[in-house]
Amino acid sequence: MDITLQTQLKSIEQARSLHKPVQNETGFSTLLSQAIGETNRALQEADKKTEALQKGEDVPLHDVMISMEQADISMRLFVQMRNQVVEAYKEIMRLQI
Repeated sequence: MDITLQTQLKSIEQARSLHKPVQNETGFSTLLSQAIGETNRALQEADKKTEALQKGEDVPLHDVMISMEQADISMRLFVQMRNQVVEAYKEIMRLQI
């Protein structure tokens, strides 16, 4: 087994050429879409568990409460994100060019 530096560098280079780099473009719109999707998912899950509990299905009360709190926290976070975006927009509009 050859463990020289040159051999190791060649093997790393070959591994890189096999795996093309994935461009991880996380733009603002992508992050916003993810936040909306996650908030929506949390709210729907809380609604489903709440409805199941109201129907008398075998749903542990603590699961319902946890999902409701997760949805609440997610919604609060999303509202704060929205507020920050609106404030940034207002600040940009106040700039004099």
